[in-house]
Amino acid sequence: MSVLSRLLTHRAEAVLIKARNAGLMLATAESCTGGLVAASLTDIAGSSDVFERGFVTYSNAAKHDLLGVSADSLADHGAVSKQVAQDMALGALENSLADIAVSITGIAGPGGGSEDKPVGLVYFGLAKRGHRTQTHKRLFGDQGRERIRELSALFALDLFKAAI
Repeated sequence: MSVLSRLLTHRAEAVLIKARNAGLMLATAESCTGGLVAASLTDIAGSSDVFERGFVTYSNAAKHDLLGVSADSLADHGAVSKQVAQDMALGALENSLADIAVSITGIAGPGGGSEDKPVGLVYFGLAKRGHRTQTHKRLFGDQGRERIRELSALFALDLFKAAI
């Protein structure tokens, strides 16, 4: 098990404990991480009392169909954008019983990057009932697909922890 994998487990445990103590339910909307955040949470026994559901919306059609991301946002800004991350988080919240949702959309590589949107660019959304939706942008650099996905999952877990 890599250092980052152990860190994911440790952070997921901390998030679950904090959410359980606060009586809050969580949901995820993941693209480039392919469900890694949801897997990190559900790898821990008893997580079902806190983790409500996860959406893996890798394609634009899935983002639109499952989360209600507008076709205009996808066309105007692209799947890897602040706007889409925000819409994904809101869509996860609206389509679940969760109190807090985190979304992730980015370019994990090795291909798919451009000058404007390089490999390692990841946007995050955080939606919490009764609060304004937040977005965050991270440039992890071209560190390899697995590392970018793990760093993105760690950041998402940190967003959950801070929001609880």
